[in-house]
Formats: sequence, C-alpha cells, structure tokens
Amino acid sequence: MALNKTLLLSRSWYLYISLALLLVMPACRVSYSFTGASISSSVRTVTILYLPNNAGLVVPTLSRTITDALKDYFTSQTNLVLVDRNGDLLLDGAITQYSVVPVAIQGNETAAMNRLTVVVNIKFTNKTDPKQTWESSFSRYQDYSSSYNLSSVQDGLIREITDQLVQDIFNKAVVNW
Repeated sequence: MALNKTLLLSRSWYLYISLALLLVMPACRVSYSFTGASISSSVRTVTILYLPNNAGLVVPTLSRTITDALKDYFTSQTNLVLVDRNGDLLLDGAITQYSVVPVAIQGNETAAMNRLTVVVNIKFTNKTDPKQTWESSFSRYQDYSSSYNLSSVQDGLIREITDQLVQDIFNKAVVNW
C-alpha cells in the first residue's frame, strides 16, 4: 500500500512538472535561421544605397549588378523590409577597383591565366546598436584562361565574384563572423 502511495505521489510530481513546463515554454522564444543571421528584433528595415563605380576601369553594369544582388540577398535571407532611406541598417559604399592582371606566367613569359579582381568598400551602419557599425573593403577575384578574351567571359566572372562579395558583406553585417 505504501508503495502505491509513493508511486501515485511520484506520478503527481511528473504531472505538475509537465504542466509547469507547458506554461513556461511559450515564454521561451528560440529563433532559428538557416543563414546564420543574428538580427535583433528591434531591427526591422534595411537601406542599401546605390554603389557607384569609382574604379579606374569601369564596366557600366557593375554598380547595378552588385547593388541589386545585395538588395535581393538581404530581402530573401532575412525578414528585413527594404526601404529607400532611414533604415535601421544602412549599407553604403563604392566599387573601388576593377582590374585584370596576368597570373601563372609561363616559360615564354606569357600568361597562362588572367585574374579579374573586384574590390568594394562598404560602410555598414546599425542605428539600433552603433557598436556594430563598421567600414571595410571586400575583395574577390576569379581566374580565367588567357586564351579567352575578357569580353567573352566577363559576365560569368562578374556573376561569380558578385555572389562571393554579397555573401562576405552579408556575413560581416548580420552573421557577425
């Protein structure tokens, strides 16, 4: 009989603990993100300004390509609303370098490969947490065979470089890597 009372009493405690957990669980809020972004709940908007091309060699479509890619990535990977001005987060900057240099010089002093490099300077402002504000340069490159003319491979190279730059900028801005 004493064993049944103990068993009944221990089952009661399980019931009380289970009820307490059910009441407490809705108060706990865990936020998961597949992108790894850690954005404060007070941040709701982002402004991404047009990145002018201040490089010595200018490709007319590069500014629009990188700016649009940044906007697309931030809106698709976060719940932030893109606004034209006064966003909680602000990305501003410029393309500072677009260059092609020979790499992999062969014995006959000709280049087997060329390297296309794009450098972007970004100023990130977090209005809700000024300690997270920064300015940094991001550089990415792609190599291509010197047997190709740059104009024939340029679009594909720019696409690959832009994807890498956008991920780097996003990671530094909201993933805090």
